[in-house]
Amino acid sequence: MDRTIPRKNRKKVKIILISVGIIALGFISYFTFFQNIALNVSKKEIRIRAVEENYFEEYISFQSQVEPLHSLLVNITEGGAVLERLVENGSIVEKGQPLVRLYNPSTEFSFMSQEASLIEQMNNLNVNKMNIRNQELNLTKDLISIEYDYKNAELQYDLNKKLHDQEILSESDWNKTKEALAYQKKRKALMEESIQKEKQSNALQVKQIDQSLAVINRSLEQLRENKQNFLLKAPVSGRLSSFEAILGKTYNAGESIGKLDVMEGYKLVAQVDEFYLDKILLKQRGQIDMKGKIVNVEVIKVLPEVKSGRFEVHLAFDTEEELKLQEGTTYGVKLFLSGKEKALLLPKGNFYQDTKGEWVYVVKNNKAVRRNVEIGRENPAYYEIISGLEVGEQVIVSSYKDYLRVEHLNIEE
Repeated sequence: MDRTIPRKNRKKVKIILISVGIIALGFISYFTFFQNIALNVSKKEIRIRAVEENYFEEYISFQSQVEPLHSLLVNITEGGAVLERLVENGSIVEKGQPLVRLYNPSTEFSFMSQEASLIEQMNNLNVNKMNIRNQELNLTKDLISIEYDYKNAELQYDLNKKLHDQEILSESDWNKTKEALAYQKKRKALMEESIQKEKQSNALQVKQIDQSLAVINRSLEQLRENKQNFLLKAPVSGRLSSFEAILGKTYNAGESIGKLDVMEGYKLVAQVDEFYLDKILLKQRGQIDMKGKIVNVEVIKVLPEVKSGRFEVHLAFDTEEELKLQEGTTYGVKLFLSGKEKALLLPKGNFYQDTKGEWVYVVKNNKAVRRNVEIGRENPAYYEIISGLEVGEQVIVSSYKDYLRVEHLNIEE
């Protein structure tokens, strides 16, 4: 007789094995990551600094370059090819001095065509004006003739009136004489009225012609000035720099071929990291070290456009003393972002990159222990300590990259 053999529950066994593995892994992780690990380090391998209480100034440091206080771009007014280069880069030039001569056949031909067209329009308008004057002259001649006829009619009227009164002239002839005078009178009045209206109309036409001639004259003057733009002249007096006019090369209108530095003072120009864009303001003060002499500077312009992670700052020299400056010289600027305030300070070091300023190693009796801290503002030399450290405590400020999992360090002499 067959006997039923109970089947083992393999699923339960598998669960038990997995649970044991997880527990074992937890113990291993605890002893690996959370136990109180110590490491011996040589004092020569680390840098230790003391926490101090002193005046804190938030400032940044950057490099700047001396440039002229005022500069002006030299731009092409009328595009064309460089025919003649009249000065060299670096030359001192006067206002109105020719710099380069350009040549553009198509533009010059266009100027000639426009000039001929404008002159033709002027001639036509002058002819119209002369015709109007001639028309007025002819009407005046007609009026003189009519006035002459009217005078004769008046004389004939006076003579015939006497003859009529003496009953020498017949009634029929007398009536004709009166009619003739009335006709000449009406004729004269009508001509005078016609001439008056004609003069008013002609005056309006002449005024319009004169206005048109004035506009054409201005256009002609501007056109002739534009023709002179092929000879590019210095807009101001100064030193020519970055002058890149190449013989035979064609430049478009508005294209810059150089810069004129007005020799009336200097400024500093710096490219600053975009991190400080909202911290640098106008009239902020700073300092530069000029061969051992501290010279004050002040922010006069901030250009917020960011290029390659940097923006441009202009600074003026805040001193009445005449400085011996040369364009292109580089100076380090120390720009103050806040006033002096008493604070706990810790010298800067590479530890910040490893801990993000959340904790430090505090040294006591040749033993360094981890401690959480809170760091506030910073400048190129110090961190401001908000909490976690006291005055006089010793802190390792060198890199922590080899001790990130170590709870404390034993420092060997």
